[in-house]
Amino acid sequence: MTPQLNWHQILIDCKENVRKHVKPLLKPPKEQQPILGTGAGGDPMKLVDLVAEKAIVEILLKNNLTFTLISEESGIKQFGDSPRQLYITVDPIDGTNNLVRGLPFFATSIAVSKEPKLSKIFAGAVADLNHNITYTAQQNKGAYRNGEEISPSKADTLQDAMIGLDVNTAKIKKIVPQLTDLIQATKNIRHFGANALELCYVADGSTEAFVDLRGKIRTTDVAAAFLIIKEAGGTVTTPEGTLVEEELDPTKRLKFVASGNNQLQKIILSLIQPRKEQEC
Repeated sequence: MTPQLNWHQILIDCKENVRKHVKPLLKPPKEQQPILGTGAGGDPMKLVDLVAEKAIVEILLKNNLTFTLISEESGIKQFGDSPRQLYITVDPIDGTNNLVRGLPFFATSIAVSKEPKLSKIFAGAVADLNHNITYTAQQNKGAYRNGEEISPSKADTLQDAMIGLDVNTAKIKKIVPQLTDLIQATKNIRHFGANALELCYVADGSTEAFVDLRGKIRTTDVAAAFLIIKEAGGTVTTPEGTLVEEELDPTKRLKFVASGNNQLQKIILSLIQPRKEQEC
């Protein structure tokens, strides 16, 4: 029933509504937004997060959808008479800290699935709200950037690769030893502060890979971006090289490696495997 809907247009409409309602809240960095509590995902919640979530729900209801909302902010909420037929997983604002500080790198992430699992997502969008760039994908239909089909980098060595790497964690001393070989082998390491959007940079070839070994990222953060990478032709696995599968829930966290192609993925995975002396 639901997969036959025009999901591309619905997701675009959600993005436009978010931009419309968020724009008045883009204050200068000196006018910091107050914290309004803690979101379901465990992070401080700002007004812009709640406004963006409300804007998404408004469009979904306008399309007469019945669904379960899985949000990093409000948690799990049900709408309509048959909410278990459809699951909408959202990170209303990915990169809230960037947004409130005036840094132009933040996004909205929306994923649609028939079950609350990563593997069941069939449509998704990640929208760069500052630059008005929207990445979209539908299962078996490819991935797109502002309507133009995208594909990842074919670079199969680390010689000139640009790798995204998130080490924003209190557990940094534990994960750095596992990352040392990769960092030494890579000339260009980047992290911009909005992981969903950074994963889309892998999908369109702007970067070659993105690595997150923290066990901190939520499934709500990456749900849409994982589909976009896969539909573009890239690959996402656990650090052990297995399928990333997890329940869609703001409390569920994971580790992953995403690359533009299988050869580069194999190289990265070989470099981040725990050393024997670490295991002792």
